[in-house]
Amino acid sequence: MCKTLGVTRSGYHHYLKNRYRKRKLENKVILELIKQIWKNSHHLYGYRRIHAELHSQGLYCNRKRILRLMHQNNIAAKTKKKFKRTTNSNHSNYISPNLLEQNFRVNSSNEVWVADITYISTYEGWLYLSVVIDLYSRKVVGWSMSNRMTSQLVIDSLEYAIADRKPEVGLIFHSDRGSQYSSVEFRRSLKRNRIIQSMSGKGNCYDNAVAESFFHTLKTELVYWIRYKTRKEARSSIFAYIEGFYNRRRRHSYLNYFSPSNFEILYLKKVA
Repeated sequence: MCKTLGVTRSGYHHYLKNRYRKRKLENKVILELIKQIWKNSHHLYGYRRIHAELHSQGLYCNRKRILRLMHQNNIAAKTKKKFKRTTNSNHSNYISPNLLEQNFRVNSSNEVWVADITYISTYEGWLYLSVVIDLYSRKVVGWSMSNRMTSQLVIDSLEYAIADRKPEVGLIFHSDRGSQYSSVEFRRSLKRNRIIQSMSGKGNCYDNAVAESFFHTLKTELVYWIRYKTRKEARSSIFAYIEGFYNRRRRHSYLNYFSPSNFEILYLKKVA
């Protein structure tokens, strides 16, 4: 080998020794960055999202190397728990047609919004959460919480989104067939804002998969790991997750590991 390379044995071994030291030092630096990113994500990120975060910081490193360092140092994303889906469509209200037909790809923000309701357990009782999500960026653009699952709950989250986003005429609003979304009061709110309603097929959770996916993420990354004593505590925790982490920082695999907010910034630059 030394003869082929035209170097002395001592020179070759010196090179190998220095390369090993350099690799060891690089691994030490990368490991510290991995630990910091993992900590900042509340221990939620696996090696793919950590790789994306390192890349955004200008450190180009092989995914396998990150995975190996994480395994060697017992660093792993929180184990996800089982998520239960639920909706109540047992009513006689008018049902709007399904305009999406499981086509979840759109070309711009404020083209299609999807929505759903879930519940969070506290020692005081249930806290209900209604969200509105922009299908383009997967950003939570509207949300509201209440101790009652009423039409006003979904109206509040819709009005939150409208006030913040100011969508143009023709926006499609898609949800399941829950009685809150089919209520007269909610339909009036849609009509007043010239928004077109769409609803999932009966008993088909895949028709509203994006909203379901968000609740799965919220519960398996946050809610299932905390025992909330009060609704106020749950409200504060969920607010911090949505506005402080999910929208602004959490890297989304569908968005090529950009956060929803950063993905929208890229969109605005593209259309400018």
